[in-house]
Amino acid sequence: MEMKECPVEMFRAMCPSRELFDQIVDKWSMMILAVLSHGPLRFNAIKRGLEGITQKALTQTLRKLERNGIVARHVIATSPVAVEYEITELGRSLVGPFRALYLWTRDHYDEVEKARAEFDARMEERV
Repeated sequence: MEMKECPVEMFRAMCPSRELFDQIVDKWSMMILAVLSHGPLRFNAIKRGLEGITQKALTQTLRKLERNGIVARHVIATSPVAVEYEITELGRSLVGPFRALYLWTRDHYDEVEKARAEFDARMEERV
């Protein structure tokens, strides 16, 4: 299915970009790509690099990324059989934008914390 331009309505339910956006911008997808940006890794090595992720969440996210062509899964013929994951060329095109987003969060964290504190104080005054 060819993705049609959805300029004003790009986040309407029927716009294909919305589903893809949802699948690639969740926190675990971004973190998995960051971990894999240094090179291919086995499942448990990825899990060790992502504190707090469950085995189920990692499995589901890797499957979703593989289905979207962002991560490739390779079976290694060893005993026991091992599986390794790596970023595809398509997935590498996301590393720059995700890094920019990470840097934004790092650079603006103090401002966001200040805004949160001000908001929370206003909400407490209402009670």
